[in-house]
Amino acid sequence: MHPILTNARKLMWYLAAWLLTGVFIALLLVAADLAQWGSALWFALPATFLYSFIASSAYYVCRSLPMAKRHFAFATAVFGGSSLIAGFAWLAICQGWNQLAHLLSADYAAVQVTQHMAVVLFAAGCGFYLLSILAHDVLIAFDNVRLAERRAAESRVLARDAELQVLRTQINPHFLFNSLNSISALTTIDGPAARSMTIELAQFFRQTLALSEKQAIPLADEIALCNSFLAIEKIRFGKKLGSAIEIADDAQRALIPPMILQPLVENAIKHGIRDLVDGGTVSIRAFAREQWLHIAVSNPVDSQPSNAVGNGTGLKNLQQRFASIYDGQARASWALADGQFTVEMALPLAYTEI
Repeated sequence: MHPILTNARKLMWYLAAWLLTGVFIALLLVAADLAQWGSALWFALPATFLYSFIASSAYYVCRSLPMAKRHFAFATAVFGGSSLIAGFAWLAICQGWNQLAHLLSADYAAVQVTQHMAVVLFAAGCGFYLLSILAHDVLIAFDNVRLAERRAAESRVLARDAELQVLRTQINPHFLFNSLNSISALTTIDGPAARSMTIELAQFFRQTLALSEKQAIPLADEIALCNSFLAIEKIRFGKKLGSAIEIADDAQRALIPPMILQPLVENAIKHGIRDLVDGGTVSIRAFAREQWLHIAVSNPVDSQPSNAVGNGTGLKNLQQRFASIYDGQARASWALADGQFTVEMALPLAYTEI
């Protein structure tokens, strides 16, 4: 459908522009002593009003010849031919309305359409149509830009949704299998511990499903998810696994993408603490400073770096996710020093409303 004719506001502006064109034509007629003001306006305004709908057909002519597929000769023939047809239509409207107005109103002094004036009207009609083609080309170009931006935004949303769906289905299967095996073993030696682990596991997956459906969550919610995960792992590893979480008060309500910390905590146990004889402590620190949210996750590692840090795929995916969500404004880096592997993140600070 025509974007102007289907939009009441755009249609009003479009018709107003053509009526102003009619006033200009009437001014030219008066200036050339071809008519008085009343007759000139009565001649020009209805004619331009009718012609505006003919000129709107330029939209379909432009649509039939997309800018990227236009050949000069063919486009010239199509645009030139359509403007000639529009010129004849404009001349017919002017002459027909001039005669009809004379019949309808005895006070109307008909404009004398001489042969020379007919040529000028025909040329004006062709020119008006060519201008309409140009204007509709610009309109289509703007519509294409807006459509491309909307599709890009929709693609980003779909990509983000797909990413969260992948996160939802990629909860480490080994974690689930190990947890179920631990529950199975505990049922025979420590029933209350097995029951506690089952409850914690259900709570963890319930939180995971709830958080992964959102685009942004308070840091406090992500920390609660990490605590549920750690509660399960502490049942498995016992005193071998410790945790230290320090979240500044001004960082509790800060918004972050869901499930960015839990995978890091999982990797800290899988690639670090699990391989240590004496175990270790997973540390999470967060604070806000100068419009940035700083988060760090660290854990002790074995003396073999390759075994401690894995292949880095999860960390690279974290960087790519930040690049997609924050358009390059967020940062994620990691380092191994003094037996500690640390992942540091800096995100633009945004708060959830209380």
